[in-house]
Amino acid sequence: MDATPRLSEQACFAMYAASRAVIGLYRPMLDRLGLTYPQFLVLMLLWETDGRTVSDIGNELQLDSGTVSPLLKRLEAAGFVERRRESDDERRVTVHLTDSGAALETRGCEITQVVGTASGMSYDELIALRDRLNEFTASVGDRESASENNTSE
Repeated sequence: MDATPRLSEQACFAMYAASRAVIGLYRPMLDRLGLTYPQFLVLMLLWETDGRTVSDIGNELQLDSGTVSPLLKRLEAAGFVERRRESDDERRVTVHLTDSGAALETRGCEITQVVGTASGMSYDELIALRDRLNEFTASVGDRESASENNTSE
């Protein structure tokens, strides 16, 4: 048996390739809206719950503040969101949809449906895949945290 791992046999490569394919499918549709995929994810969060904190957005998207802040700055410059300092705590910044950002929600839903249809999978299959990927991500994240804790001692 050959000990060299084959790329085509690696689950991680399949996930990487799938991620690139999905983002590639989104790209032309999002380009027409003037959005990148990460910006689209921010808008999706705000369509679910407007007025989220910057740290909440980072946590939900698993991004650090150094990545989230430029995303929000570009979305704000495009007129899709506005950042507001809370009057009771000036350190706390919340992000709110503008009318233009809220108006994109219908198009956003259409885009996600196009991508789902392009997969050729049923709704139930897509949900099952999402759930398995979330389980995998949580498992790897737990192991990563444990590994970091063990090496920092």
